Amino acid sequence: MAERPDLNVILRDMPHKPGVYVMRDRLKHVIYVGKAGDLRKRVGSYLMPSRRMTADPKTRALIESVWDLEYHVVRSDAEAVLFEGRLIKEFRPKYNVSFKDDKRFLLVRVGLGDRYPRFALTRLKKEDGGRYFGPFAHSGALRSTLNTMRKKFGLRACRAPIPGERDFKHCLDHVIKNCSAPCVGKVTREEYMNRVQAACEFLDGQSREWIVQVEADMKAAAERLDFEKAAQLRNLLDDLRTTTKTMTRFTRKSLPTTIHPEADIKALQEALGLPRPPRVMECFDISNISSTHIVASMVRFRDGVPDRAGYRKYRIHDTKGQDDFASMAEVVRRRYGRLLREASALDESAEFNQEPAGEAVTRVAEDTRTTIIPDLIIVDGGRGQLSSACKELHRLGLHEPPVIGLAKEFEEIYRPDHPLPVKLPEDSGALRLLQRIRDEAHRTANGYHSLLLKRRISESSLDEIPGVSTARKLALLERFGSVDRLKKASVATISAVPGISVSLAGTIFKHLSTKEPRQMPAPCQ
Repeated sequence: MAERPDLNVILRDMPHKPGVYVMRDRLKHVIYVGKAGDLRKRVGSYLMPSRRMTADPKTRALIESVWDLEYHVVRSDAEAVLFEGRLIKEFRPKYNVSFKDDKRFLLVRVGLGDRYPRFALTRLKKEDGGRYFGPFAHSGALRSTLNTMRKKFGLRACRAPIPGERDFKHCLDHVIKNCSAPCVGKVTREEYMNRVQAACEFLDGQSREWIVQVEADMKAAAERLDFEKAAQLRNLLDDLRTTTKTMTRFTRKSLPTTIHPEADIKALQEALGLPRPPRVMECFDISNISSTHIVASMVRFRDGVPDRAGYRKYRIHDTKGQDDFASMAEVVRRRYGRLLREASALDESAEFNQEPAGEAVTRVAEDTRTTIIPDLIIVDGGRGQLSSACKELHRLGLHEPPVIGLAKEFEEIYRPDHPLPVKLPEDSGALRLLQRIRDEAHRTANGYHSLLLKRRISESSLDEIPGVSTARKLALLERFGSVDRLKKASVATISAVPGISVSLAGTIFKHLSTKEPRQMPAPCQ
């Protein structure tokens, strides 16, 4: 056994500065990631002889396992929080508890292409044409800054209650002087966009005039002995400085990594006894937080890294209620049933071919140089989800692709025709690869579920009328402005809208006249 290195040698080189420290075991695996305002003092506290006697069992086990230390100096405590969170999500150290879920730091998004852009909080950055600021380490300071910024620059905070964001009169922010109200003509769109640009410059840290003004107001309030007002301005000043402080945005490329995709693929092949390396893997996850929207995700990993072009999202239609097993069967059936149909369309000899479906798909994939069936199929769940997926694959004639289930609670791997699950070591590269693809599927499914719930805010009673497509719904709202006005219109008036026949107008009139009033969500947040 190799001799344990002297960690005090590394400690002597650590500065008294904020940063993040990484502890590794004898196999160079990351076992703990921590942050500190003073690196030398924080790490030195672990190496004190008395710490081994007074620490709890978990900390003593950690100290005994540390064989190497590395540290990264940052500019502030906030940067240390961001860096620590990214490292924990990347390495998933066994002794860390926080940041191991799929929750992300807050971002601020503004859609500059919208008619009247609004600043909103989000945790997921998308390629949707919007401008994003962050992530931000301190959510409380960010929320306070955003609320105050809206009042300062007169920015819109409301949500339009109907598709198209045409009707803004439901919002009363302009009455209480919290918004410049471009929707009712208080300012022009050009003037409003100048306000939005000024707010963007402030969030970017390019404009400091507001902070200087708040500091001056705080000092003036203190001189007037108005200490309550001065304390409020002091707290606001701290929030503004915290939010706009220049920070490094840590990306995956900037992180030190112990992820080796090739080695992890080989380890997974050996652990599961697969006939070939699982270069292409697909993982399924079901999200049924509520029965309103039950969705599923399928993510693809190629050569051990995400292949986002191959991601798919599904709304569960055929399954009634919250039934994970039936939902998993449905999404597997829809995914690979479609792939088989596409393969048949590419195969000119499919009509006269008697070979099994799996072999035919493999041959077509080789002929067209495309990947159709993955080397490994993973379902998020235990024996029940795995059994449902296997039954659907067998019905489709796909007996060749290896299928496993990964149960999250104890990270157990279930395989068909094996009564007992496999439990890999926590530091196994094979397990970490499975965890990465499972967590990615979970994140994608939850993100899609949240998106559908948000869309319900913009839905109207028109969505429930047969024959009213999205284009027709927008045409109706363009003509009448709101569903309430549409309810008061006659059949003849409704049929005058382009694309609306007399019979469809009658259906719309009958549906809206018998429909109970729908409770609208709160327009402002």
